[in-house]
Formats: sequence, structure tokens, C-alpha cells
Amino acid sequence: MDKPRRAIGIFGGTFNPIHFGHLRLAEDALQQLDLAEILWVPAGQPWHRDQPGVSAAQRLAMVDLALADNPAFRLDPGEVESNQPSYTVPTLERLRAQLGDAQPLVLLLGADAFADLTTWHRWQALFGLAHIAIAHRPGFTIDPASLPESLAAEHRQRLVEDATSLNTAPAGHITGFCMTQLDISATRIRALLASGQSPRYLLPDAVIAYIQHHQLYRKL
Repeated sequence: MDKPRRAIGIFGGTFNPIHFGHLRLAEDALQQLDLAEILWVPAGQPWHRDQPGVSAAQRLAMVDLALADNPAFRLDPGEVESNQPSYTVPTLERLRAQLGDAQPLVLLLGADAFADLTTWHRWQALFGLAHIAIAHRPGFTIDPASLPESLAAEHRQRLVEDATSLNTAPAGHITGFCMTQLDISATRIRALLASGQSPRYLLPDAVIAYIQHHQLYRKL
């Protein structure tokens, strides 16, 4: 009997810019869900947000710098290179074609993003492409009563408590993991940079150096 494949985490986002909150969430997922690695997928043109003030290539470069010293973190440039609007289902379809039908994939989402899942493009197709792992604060798991009924039904049907279940199928389960609470946001970092204040200790030094070298996020 073939040994089950360890699941690969998929972490998408604008990363504008990437910071320690992103990195710590990914590390928490890696450890608690026993993932083989985490694939970082910066959005090229995020459909659900205002267009970032820096280029997709610059955001990709910053993520690359931030991941450099962690061999369990791997960068996927596909969405940036496509120069098309980024939707999660087509992204997962692309990754599934690359990684194979049998490889377990785990889409990492924050609790707020999961609660809004029914607004996503082809959201119900997500479950055939990946598991979903919901990051939540310690002691605060998802309350199904707060979800839209269609999503609450999926949550009840697919929820697993044991993360090892993620390795037994390529997709279809929902689970949760506790994230370290760090009050860091990209919005706050951009505001600091625009006002000429230091963002030190909020994001990696290599990313700060890149931002300063390219004079990003400065108020015009």
C-alpha cells in the first residue's frame, strides 16, 4: 500500500507588502497541520480589492525575499506571470494540473475570508480542488450559526478535527488551526511608510531594504 502523501499548503494573497503576520500564520499552519511545505501564491490582479499601489512584480520580489531562509516555504509566480485577474478556483485548477490529482492540497484562509466564501467566484468548486484550513484565534473556532446556510452545511459535512485526515484524500475536508495573534497589518505598514515612519520589526529586514531601495509606498 502506498504511503499517504503529506499535504501541501496553499497560501494566496496580495501581500502588499508581506509581513510577519503572514509569515507566522504560515508557520503555524505548517506545524499544526503537519504540511510538507507551503506554496505562496501572490495574486497578480486581485479581483476583490483595489489595485495595489506597487506592481505585481515588486510584490512577488518582496515575497521571494521574505521566504528565502525557510526551505519549507516555496514561491509560485504563476498568477503574477499570467497578468490576469486572480481567482482562487482557476489558481487551484492550475496548481492541481501541475501537482497531480492525488496530491492533497490545503487552502489556508483566515476566519473572515472563510465567512465570506459564498461571495467568491465558483466557491463550491473549491472543495473538489483542495481541503480548507481556517486560521482562528486561540479559543475562537468558527461558529456555524454565523455562516450563510449553504456554507454552514458544507462546514458541518466536511469538518474534521484530526489534521492527519488531510493526507487521506486530495481535497474536500475543512479543519481549523490556531494562529499566533500579531497585531500587524499591511494597511498599517503602508501608512507608516507613507508618513516616513519606520516599519522595523513588522516585516523582514530584506523586505524593508527592498521597499526603501525602490522608494515604494511613499506619499506622492
